[in-house]
Amino acid sequence: MGAGPTLLSPPATVLGESPCWDRHTGRLLWVDIPAGRIHYLVPDTDLHGRYDIGRPVSAVVPRAAGGYALAVREGFAVLDLDGEVRIVAEVEGDRPGNRMNDGACDRAGRFFAGTKAEDDTPGAGALYRLDPPTEDDRHPRPVQVFADVTISNGIGWSPDETLLYYVDTDTRRIDVADYAADTGAVSGRRPFVEIPADAGWPDGLAVDAEGGVWVALWEGGAIRRYTPDGRLDRILSVPARRVTNCGFGGPNLDVLYVTTAATDDREPLGGRLFAFRPGVRGQAAHPYRG
Repeated sequence: MGAGPTLLSPPATVLGESPCWDRHTGRLLWVDIPAGRIHYLVPDTDLHGRYDIGRPVSAVVPRAAGGYALAVREGFAVLDLDGEVRIVAEVEGDRPGNRMNDGACDRAGRFFAGTKAEDDTPGAGALYRLDPPTEDDRHPRPVQVFADVTISNGIGWSPDETLLYYVDTDTRRIDVADYAADTGAVSGRRPFVEIPADAGWPDGLAVDAEGGVWVALWEGGAIRRYTPDGRLDRILSVPARRVTNCGFGGPNLDVLYVTTAATDDREPLGGRLFAFRPGVRGQAAHPYRG
């Protein structure tokens, strides 16, 4: 795998998202949102498979108890080891035009994921946090973190977990906020970087071990890396216009996996999965502790 993108072998998705490395199984996970599928790949092999969820699924993370935790149309769910999908916390049941979108977990196993309207109605979505169950609260309810969101997207943390990075795509920004790792509280949300209009729309993101922020650019055909002080450091060109997300994986967390979405016959690589060796390691994906 060289400096440029490597096209991986799994079939194309309609709307690929949420690349996530499961270090316990050595699998890369990602989803196809409208198809309701979780895909997995064992890198450097031809072992590829999928789970059919039976409903739109927009994010997948490992689950400490086994199986996976998901963001699905109705809210937060788990995929048990026996293949059963269970909704554990409904979100926005009073808004049938909304669905869940991107998500990730912090080190304590809290699952953050947000929503969007199917028609992208401005301000119709929000970002939520689902805490792990405790002896005192075995069925925690989602806590709203941000309201008035249009397209809730990328979520990530600085290596010391004092900062949370967040994308509401419609703002054309990556925002940053102060993060209290002991409680999951978020405060002081403010702009981190603005994405130029000719560069595309910010979508999913990943934060590497040095604190660099990598953001996928929908309609931009690229991934950008920003330094912790907000300077543009690097641009990786992706041979598909609709780049949706990126995540670090591999045994050494030194491969950046990139998901994309399909467009039309003029862009045959839309919806395919790519990999880069960017010369920097990422952070491990944390499991949901529920």
